Formats: sequence, structure tokens, C-alpha cells
Amino acid sequence: MIGQALEMANSPTLRLLLGLLITLAAVAGFSSYTLYQLDRLRKLQTDTIDLNRHDSLLLVRVQGDINMIGLKLRDIRDMPEGLETKSIGKIHDDLNQVRADLQEAIEQEEKLNPVTRQAGQHAELIRALKEFWRYMDDVFAAAKEGRAGIVSVLESTNLFARREGLAARVSKLLERNNEAEEWADQKVAVIYDRVGRDIYAFLTATILAILVTSLYLIYSNREIFDKMESLSSQRRILAARLIALQEEVLRSISRELHDEFGQILTAVSTMLARAERKGLPPDSPFRSELSEVREIVHNTLEKMRSLSQMLHPAVIDDDGLVKGLEWYAGVFSKQTGIVTKTVIEGQPMRITGQPATHCFRIVQEALNNAAKHAKTKTALVQMIFTASTLTLRVRDYGCGLPPSKKPNQRGLGLIAMRERAELLGGKLDIQSEEDEGTTLTLEIPIDRTKGVLKTSEEERQEETIVSKR
Repeated sequence: MIGQALEMANSPTLRLLLGLLITLAAVAGFSSYTLYQLDRLRKLQTDTIDLNRHDSLLLVRVQGDINMIGLKLRDIRDMPEGLETKSIGKIHDDLNQVRADLQEAIEQEEKLNPVTRQAGQHAELIRALKEFWRYMDDVFAAAKEGRAGIVSVLESTNLFARREGLAARVSKLLERNNEAEEWADQKVAVIYDRVGRDIYAFLTATILAILVTSLYLIYSNREIFDKMESLSSQRRILAARLIALQEEVLRSISRELHDEFGQILTAVSTMLARAERKGLPPDSPFRSELSEVREIVHNTLEKMRSLSQMLHPAVIDDDGLVKGLEWYAGVFSKQTGIVTKTVIEGQPMRITGQPATHCFRIVQEALNNAAKHAKTKTALVQMIFTASTLTLRVRDYGCGLPPSKKPNQRGLGLIAMRERAELLGGKLDIQSEEDEGTTLTLEIPIDRTKGVLKTSEEERQEETIVSKR
């Protein structure tokens, strides 16, 4: 639990998630703020600007009707005395039409009720209109009844002054609407400027946040990659040491088998031969049994020597990799019955030491896998030397790998071969087709000027450690 807590504390995941949550919260907050400002603009557009413009159009219509009334009143005033009643009636009818249109416009304008209108302004206008029409009806009633001249009646009622008052009221309402529109336009401009500044500020902050997050992510990835590279380097060094230790143990066991047990078995065989020659009759059963025992000791000695060679072939140290692989191909053919051919192309060079051992073990593992799984009767070990590379190719002609098992599946044998190939600084590739066999290819660099393989730094370090031992 403590280890997991430390790993979580060292991991940048939590900090990155926190940064992501903060970024999402900032985006959500700014989106809400922007939607709020857009809603304000929409309300300002609908409740003030559009409404005032519609109201102004109706007020212009009212103003036109009032001006038409003024024209009709001037026509009445300029009439000569004694005008026929018929002309007065026609003018009255025209004024009634204007009155109906004016009343319709006033009713529509009253329904709009813009928010910028002061209380009582519209009621005052309606009251003044009602009073104007009342006096207008009195004028035409007196003119029709012939009680007095229409001009004198107009002058007594001050209809011209009253009409001017109506026109002034309407003009004030129009001015009020124009001022409201100017105020709304200024408000809209202020909102646009504020939102524009906020957008630029948010974009700047977002870019800075992305930049900081990216730099932190790059820094964290760099740390992680450095740690992975360090661990990988340590793993390679450890693998080199383990493989070197394994080879050292096998070499030690091989030496013990060859030197100690080989000498013991040789001495036993010699003593049995000497005992067999000490005066025993040729037909003695004991002599026959001694011969059988001596034969068993001899066979055991041969198997032990073969095992010793398999654990660590001395031919590699004495004659190099090429002779060692040729020798092993023959031994493998005898042990498994698989006819194994060795082909050498190019100009061969003598390779010994740890590099030769790594190459030998890779070929050995590949041939053992062919014997276990390939069901093949023949195999090919090919060594191709060029100016700068050595290519080892082991091919069998068996059943190949089934489709369910990929060539690069990580078995223990394959892992060991890849580790050795990595220590050699080479590339290991396995290709397999069903019923056509499997081919393992190892390509490694060589240095002909020094006559050795170009081993990796870890391998050189391990060779130094082994030599000091």
C-alpha cells in the first residue's frame, strides 16, 4: 500500500487530471458567462432596440396623422365665409378617417409599452387627444347648426394650439425612444467590448495553461523515459551478468565432469582392465562380468565427455564459432536423427569468447526447438559473413508454428535468445509459415579490423568483471 501510494505521488497522472478538471471548469465557467452575456444582448435587442423601433414607427404614424389634422384645420380656417354645409361635412368625414387611423395607431402603441417609457406619458397623450376630439366635435356641431362661423369657433377653442401640443408630446416620445436606442447601442457596444476582451484574456490564459501543461508533460515524460532507460540499462547489465554467470557455472561443471569425474572413470576402467588380466581363465564368469562392467564404465565416460562438451564446448574456445557450430551440427544430427547441414558464405573470421558463446547458444536453442516442435527431418544452419555483419540463419522444414501461436510470443527460450542478441547488439527475427517451417535470423555487427564482434557496452563490462574473477 505504501509503495502504491508513493507511485501515485510520483506519477504525474493526478496532477494532469487536476489540470484537466480545472481546464474543463474554466471552459464551463467561461461558456456560462458568454451565454449570460449573449442572453443579455438578446433581451436588450428584443426588449429595447426592436421594441423602441416599432414604437417609433407607430409614433411617426401618429405624428403624421396629427400633421394631417393640422392641414385640415388650416383648410377650414382659410375657407371663405358662408361655405356650404356640404364642404364642411366632407372635411369632417376626412378628419374622422384620420381620427380612426390615429386611434388604431395609439392602441397599438399602447400595447407595446417599451421599458424606457416614463409612467404617465402615454396616459397624458390619450387624455390630450380625447380633449382635442371633444373640442373638434363641438366645432363641427356648431358649424352644422349655424350657431356661429366655423372660423370664429376654431379660434375660440384653440384647436391649433391643442394640435401643436399633441405634436409636441409625440415628438418628445420619439426623442425618448431615440435616446433609449442610443443608450441600448452604447450598452451593446460595451458588452461586445467586454466579451471581446474576456475572450482574448481567456484564450491567452488557455494557451498559457496548455503551454504549461505541455511543458510539464514533456518534463514528466522525459523523467519517465530517463527512468525507463536507466532501468533498461540496469536490466541489460543484470541480464549480461546472469548469462555470464550461467556460462561460468556451465563451464565449471563441464570442467569438473571432464577433469575430476573423467579421471575417476578412466582410473576405474584401467583398474578393471588390470583386474581382468590377473590370471583369470578365459572362460571365467567373473572375467565376463568384469568386461561388461568395464564396457559400462567406458560408455559412461563417453557420455560424460559428450555432456561436458554440450555444457561448454571447448571447440569454441580452441577453434572459434564456425568450427563449434559445425561440430554441434554433427552432434545434433547423431542425437536427434535430423540431418543438419552447415553452410558458410563469405569470408569467415575466428570468433571466440562470450560473443561466440552467445551465438552458439542461440543456434543451439533454435535447433532444440526444431527437434521438439517442428517434426522435421532436415535443418539448415547458415553463416553469412560480410564486411560489417554476420548473419546466422537456422531453418527447419517442418510443420511451422500454428496460426494460434505467433512467432514472437514470449517463451523463456525466446526471451533468452533475445537477451543474448541484444548483448551482441544484433537483431533477432523469427518467421514461420504453417507446413513450410520456421526460420530464425540473427544479424550482428562485426569488426574485422579487430577480428571480433562489436559487443554492447554491457557485454564489455561483464567480460571485464569475469576476467577480473
